[in-house]
Amino acid sequence: MRIRFLGTAASRGWPVPECRCASCRRAAAEPRRPLAVHVEGSLQTALRAEGRTFFGGDSVLLECDPPEASSTPPDPLSADRTSDAPSGRERQGPGAWLPPDVAVVHADAPEAIGDLRRRGVVHDRTRFLLVGGGHGVHSPAELRRRAALWGAEAAADGQVVEVAPLPEPAEPVARRVLVTGGARSGKSAEAERRMLAEPRVVYVATGPRPEGDAAWVERVAAHRSRRPPWWRTEETGDAAAALDEAAGTGEAVLFDCAGTWLAGAMEEVGMWSDTPPADARERLDRRIGELLDAWRRFPGHSVAVTNEVGSGVVPATRSGGLFRDMLGRLNQGLAQESDEVLLAVSGRIIELP
Repeated sequence: MRIRFLGTAASRGWPVPECRCASCRRAAAEPRRPLAVHVEGSLQTALRAEGRTFFGGDSVLLECDPPEASSTPPDPLSADRTSDAPSGRERQGPGAWLPPDVAVVHADAPEAIGDLRRRGVVHDRTRFLLVGGGHGVHSPAELRRRAALWGAEAAADGQVVEVAPLPEPAEPVARRVLVTGGARSGKSAEAERRMLAEPRVVYVATGPRPEGDAAWVERVAAHRSRRPPWWRTEETGDAAAALDEAAGTGEAVLFDCAGTWLAGAMEEVGMWSDTPPADARERLDRRIGELLDAWRRFPGHSVAVTNEVGSGVVPATRSGGLFRDMLGRLNQGLAQESDEVLLAVSGRIIELP
C-alpha cells in the first residue's frame, strides 16, 4: 500500500492566506496545503473518529480523528461497523482486526496515540504520522519537535509512504524528564504534552485540595481539562510511594510539582513555624532523600515539574528563604538523576545540556 500526502495542514492550509500572525510567517518557508491523503487511488480529506482500517495485501492503514473533548474515542474493537470508504477492502470487528502498520493522527489531538496504545489497537512497531499543522503550533520546527515526543513523525506535503512493518520498534523517549520554569511559563503544559502518547499515566498531584480557594479551584480545573480522561490522578504528599506504586503497575508518571510537594513536606515536619522542632531539618532531608531515591530507580517514563527558584521573588521571611534554598537543592538532585532537563520560558522550551 502507498500513501501520498497531498496536503498535511489544517483546513485552510498553513500559512493561512493573507494571515500575518507569527505562526503563519514562520510557516511561509515550508507551506502546507489543506489536509488531503491519497490512499490506493482514493482521496481522503478528513480523518474519521471510528478508526477506519484499509487493507492492502499484508499492510494496514489506520486513520484516526481527534476525539471529542468531552468523550473517550470509540473503541474500534468493540463492534462491527460499516463505512462509505470509496475504495479498498475494509474489515471491522474483533474477529478481523489486525494491528496497523501506520496510523495517521491529527496534531490537534495527539492523545489519540496514547489511546490507541492503551486499547491495544496498535503494536510497538506501528508508524505514527502526524498531520494538521496550523495556528495551534508556533512553527513547523515545533510541530516536528512535538511529533518526536510522541514517537511520531510530522508528515510533509508530497511525502509518499510505502506501508510496511517497521523492522524494529521505535526508539523509546527519554525516561526521566525534569521540566523547570517560572510561574506561568508553560512548564506544566509541556510536561502534559510529553505524556500524551503514553497508554497509561498516573498524574501525581501534590498541591492542596482546591476547596475554599476560588483561584486554586480554577487553576486545578484548567489542568484537569488538558488531561485525557483515561489518565489516573493520585492526590498525595507521598510522591516517593506513588512513584514506587507506578513502577509496579507499569504506568508512566507525571509528578506536578516538586515545589508544592516540598511546601507540604516542610509543613509536615514543622519547618514553617517560628520555632521548628529540633529534628525538623533531619526529617526533611530524609523525605527529600526518599523522593530522589524513588525518582532514580523508577524504571518507566516519568516527567516531573518544578519551580525555578531563580525566577521568583526574593523571600522576605526566614522560612521563605529556607524554602527557596531547599527547593534549589531538590531541583539539583532531580536534575542530576534525570535523562533530560528542560527550561520553560514564555511557553517556549529550552533543552538544558
